[in-house]
Amino acid sequence: METQELFLCQIVKREYQLVGQCITTNFPSGFPQAAIKIQSEFVERRAEIAGAKNPEILISPYMCNGAVATYFACLEVEELGSVPDGMLGFKLADADYAKIQCTTKSIGEGYSKLFDWIHSNGYKLRNQNSASPLEIYYFSDKEEEDVELLIPVHGV
Repeated sequence: METQELFLCQIVKREYQLVGQCITTNFPSGFPQAAIKIQSEFVERRAEIAGAKNPEILISPYMCNGAVATYFACLEVEELGSVPDGMLGFKLADADYAKIQCTTKSIGEGYSKLFDWIHSNGYKLRNQNSASPLEIYYFSDKEEEDVELLIPVHGV
């Protein structure tokens, strides 16, 4: 991960090809326990994914309708070829994302600052039918791992 200023907000344009596992649970009562559970299970299986760009970067898209949420634990892959049993392979189309860098201990503050920045800069949240928010975790030996939060926006 590039060294960036903590809580620096910016717009990035990306698409993702991902392979991983997911869990669906009640929202918000099922979190963060469900996210921790699926990430822990996935980390044990990530070596099964062929063509991973970087097995030390966990990408977690999610979808939520306010009552239930589906949370993923994935690796980015070069191409969607072979997908291990019990996993999904999918593509998130090219989208503009508002992005902030934080740590595992400051995710709540990161989300607050990112949503404030989105609104104060005139961006609108993009419909989740065409893009998903993402949490990107960078595995490390540090107590607080680096995390990027990406929220799909339009009006860029």
